[in-house]
Formats: sequence, C-alpha cells, structure tokens
Amino acid sequence: MRFTAVITKEGKWYIAHCVELGVVSQGRTIEEAQANLKEAVELYIESFGREDLPESSCEVILYPFEVAI
Repeated sequence: MRFTAVITKEGKWYIAHCVELGVVSQGRTIEEAQANLKEAVELYIESFGREDLPESSCEVILYPFEVAI
C-alpha cells in the first residue's frame, strides 16, 4: 500500500506524520524518522486490520506561503 508522509523538524527531532492514517513517529535523522514511521504504520495495520484502511487516492499538495503580521 502507498501512503503519504510529511516530515517536519522540531528542535533536534524529525517528526514524521502519515497523512492518511494519522500515525506519527520521530527520529534524530530524516532516514530514522522515515524508518520509524514505516514500522509504526505496519504495526497500526497489524492492530486494526486492512478492512478499515482509508483509500489512498487523495492528492496532497504542499506549498510554502507567507502571511503579513
């Protein structure tokens, strides 16, 4: 199955978030955060089963923007 991940950096940690499932993990490097998120998603699927998984057919668009304050 294919999912979408968003990774942000907070302090010394990279936080990885699976958009479709709401699963979150972290790591000290991007690669570690990716590996930890993959493991967390696999455990999520094992725990809740494949029947309740959302369709991963959405398109995710990320873009930077500025707001005047």
